[in-house]
Amino acid sequence: MKPFITALTAALCLTSPAIPQTALAAPAKPSVQPSETIPYRPAEVMALAERVAAYQLASLAGGSIPAKASSDTPHKTGWVQGALFVGLIEMAEHSQNPIYKETIIQRGIANKWQLGPTTYFADDHVIGQSYLWASRNGAGPEAIAPLKKRFDMILEFPPEVGLTHREYSDPRGVDCQQRWCWSDALFMAPATWLELSKVTGDPKYADYAKREFIATTDLLYDTQEHLYYRDSRFIGRQGPNGEKVFWSRGDGWVFAGLARMIPLLPEGDAERVRMETIFKEMAAKLKTIQKADGYWSPSLLSDPATSLPETSGTGFFTYGFAWGIKAGLLDAKEYEPVVRKGWGALVRAVHPNGKLGWVQPVSDQPESVAYDDTQYYGVGAFLLAATAISDLNLKR
Repeated sequence: MKPFITALTAALCLTSPAIPQTALAAPAKPSVQPSETIPYRPAEVMALAERVAAYQLASLAGGSIPAKASSDTPHKTGWVQGALFVGLIEMAEHSQNPIYKETIIQRGIANKWQLGPTTYFADDHVIGQSYLWASRNGAGPEAIAPLKKRFDMILEFPPEVGLTHREYSDPRGVDCQQRWCWSDALFMAPATWLELSKVTGDPKYADYAKREFIATTDLLYDTQEHLYYRDSRFIGRQGPNGEKVFWSRGDGWVFAGLARMIPLLPEGDAERVRMETIFKEMAAKLKTIQKADGYWSPSLLSDPATSLPETSGTGFFTYGFAWGIKAGLLDAKEYEPVVRKGWGALVRAVHPNGKLGWVQPVSDQPESVAYDDTQYYGVGAFLLAATAISDLNLKR
């Protein structure tokens, strides 16, 4: 076990080409899997999750990275791998296999428990969720000492910039490395801040997260469509048929992020109530736009007859729906069919060797995706979905 872990933690200092910006391609036909072969019982679901996780961990240990990776992919403290580690947290909670706990702890040790290098940047905070788990599971308080130091500094010198991009041509916006000005940030940072308040007993970290959540939501949440724009550049933008542009993975980050934020706030907390309301509004909308094949379109309001399968958004949505049913926020009779369709779509995307396909590469908007495309964050979404499905213990 130890040589494998050592290889795994050393395998990620790699370089990768920039992802090409391709146009949306005509959809390929995903394989059809009979409903009676889709795993639903916990042991069956976890067996598939173990296979997908094993493929990903083996590829990491072997030093390979996915095709169409971005410059963010090799960063051991960055968001691409950080999202995978959020999925590994749930695997560690659900599986007797010690590899997940060892991987999380050894990654933290290799990182010296440091967050990403950009102080305020939400993407550089997501790896902190795995440090918090490690701290509770054997690594001790040293695992979160640098995280707490970073967040204390942010609170001492809070950002004062705006959240609105200056123009559409600006790919990120200089302010987005200081404020949570894009939807993805609501998965990356808030749960880390909220959990630190629970661990320390100090509400100041949760208060900051709630303020930033409110600011992001007030800017990006469309109260008519009950979906989030990816960032301010997409407000007012239209797709080829005049539809508003809501990116599947962008809204997936939010929906999954809410599932991870809500349990970290006390019952009756005003912002928890607001999060629960938004979660239920999003669920009702997402239910109506799920495609017949169980996937959600890369551009959520695009024509479902011509849109591609895509598993990162679908994984996060399926996780959110399954979690919402288990948590009692969503009615099981109404939403279980959504979960079953989403899970079936994810199962069909798993290659025989455990590789997860149909993951749209790194981007900030709907783009092309193919059956062979995979990325770490897509696997993280799959593992979140699988463990939540396991918790439901659905009948075949």
